[in-house]
Amino acid sequence: MLNDRKHFRIGPLRTSCYIYEGDGTRPISERNLRIYYDADEPVYVPEDVRRWRQEIEDEQRTRAVAGRDRRWNHPRFAVETIAVTRSDEREDPIVEIRFSPTDYFTFLASQQLDRPFEEGESAGLTLREHYLEGQDPVLVNGFLSASFGANVAVVTGRDNRMLFSRRSATVGGNAGQWNSSANEGLSGRHDLKDGVPDLFGAARRALREELAVHEDDACELELLSFAMDTERHQWAAFFLAVLPDLDEDGLRDRWSRGIDDKWEHSEFRFVAAEPDDVLAFMLSPDARDHWTACGPALFQHALVRLMTRRHGDAGKGRLAVERAIGRAVAGPVVGGG
Repeated sequence: MLNDRKHFRIGPLRTSCYIYEGDGTRPISERNLRIYYDADEPVYVPEDVRRWRQEIEDEQRTRAVAGRDRRWNHPRFAVETIAVTRSDEREDPIVEIRFSPTDYFTFLASQQLDRPFEEGESAGLTLREHYLEGQDPVLVNGFLSASFGANVAVVTGRDNRMLFSRRSATVGGNAGQWNSSANEGLSGRHDLKDGVPDLFGAARRALREELAVHEDDACELELLSFAMDTERHQWAAFFLAVLPDLDEDGLRDRWSRGIDDKWEHSEFRFVAAEPDDVLAFMLSPDARDHWTACGPALFQHALVRLMTRRHGDAGKGRLAVERAIGRAVAGPVVGGG
């Protein structure tokens, strides 16, 4: 059970993001990410939600016959369980996630969180009221957790700039909002590796499809944290990607020659990857009220990781960012990208 005090916030910037694991100081290694998946055991979906899913499938079939724009169904993954332990030697985080198969239409049906049930014992209650209110969001039924995104904060190594991306008006959710540098939802078509969902692969795919960062580009990719947008009940993995050989001009030159998923973003903003500059942008009038739920937390954790690497100490890295937050909240910061 959560209250507003557990949601991520920086001064006047309030979000519905709940940090489940991590603060940016210590990345989660790929070897300590334990993923379990049984392709033959679909997630359980209640009868009411199955009916809503059928409505969506019927509507999309009708749109297709009429030659109208339609949404395509495709395989996805639902989070059944997630748990964190620590290694014996160094107390490094070990994250275990069990996924079940689901699909996009089931995700759309389960996103109708404020739709009331019409039949049975739950008649009159919304999906949110019946399954989420008063519950620990991490422990609820897996069918509700059919969205898991890899969210990447990018820093260019040659000029030390952090990249912010604004979602276009044509995307399905959070249109016009500032967001991670790049992000992709785990896909059953693209993100299976050795038979299990591949979070690091999804992050690399986001970089390639949305920012034209190619497989042979040097990339220091670290998994920092796990979080959830509790308003939408959507999971997020936070990554930091430092690109040692690229700068803003080099990326913009690439984008001028085309991006695979160019339609997803309407604007890019590069800001000096320093705590005062990044926080000044995050809290600026242009951005403060136009954030996705988990975007601010991602970039704050990315700052902590950058400062931890710079100082060689987790405590000093976290403190450097906390002090910058204090300055940003207290008043305008000179500078900004």
